[in-house]
Amino acid sequence: MLKAVIFDFDGVVADSELLHYKALNQAFAARGLEIPKEVHWQKYLGYTDLENIMAVSEDYKMNWSQADVRQISELKAANFHALAHAEAPILDGVEPFVRMLKKAGLPLAICSGAIKTDIQLMLKHSGFADAFDVIVSAEDVTKGKPDPQGYLLALKKLNEKTSRKIGANECVVIEDSHWGLQAAAAAGMRLLAVTNTYSKDHLSPWADCVTDRLDKITIQDLQRICDSSDKS
Repeated sequence: MLKAVIFDFDGVVADSELLHYKALNQAFAARGLEIPKEVHWQKYLGYTDLENIMAVSEDYKMNWSQADVRQISELKAANFHALAHAEAPILDGVEPFVRMLKKAGLPLAICSGAIKTDIQLMLKHSGFADAFDVIVSAEDVTKGKPDPQGYLLALKKLNEKTSRKIGANECVVIEDSHWGLQAAAAAGMRLLAVTNTYSKDHLSPWADCVTDRLDKITIQDLQRICDSSDKS
């Protein structure tokens, strides 16, 4: 039975994956390094900022100290805020979908590898900033996706806010990457993928259902995803 919906944020609610890449690369460029877009998408897309920076340091033999990592992270955040203010990142079809879920009385959460201030910045002018009962961000976990820690924490927080017990298999998670789908699957949740970042062929092996726009999905579709025991 469908009892809750948990959203990834970057690439699901907001078209912000490219903004994060640009902001990180600007911060790396200040230290003489550039990461090709295809490399970022292949290797680092599912990482938190700190995981990304530390992995790049190791992969490119930069030997950055903890202070270096902190400074790069802070510069990336400043770059991202400037880019987010200049663009309108909320994806088409998200707002009517979110409003449909709220009208149905479903608890909603966000579970993202982004930092909370970035999420709040992009939600601020979305028209549905108050729709989410719980936001779990990079600061709330010690392990990013594909580890299930974030999704398990989101479920715990949802259960603390609602009078009805929500089981993991009663949650539909919406993701745009296989890292996120792996995390949600490890948490025991049902999986809806959206093709904003990767193709249907790439996502289908990991997901219960794949769509190209969230406003094509109905409550009945989500219920079927919850009730299904087989990959569709």
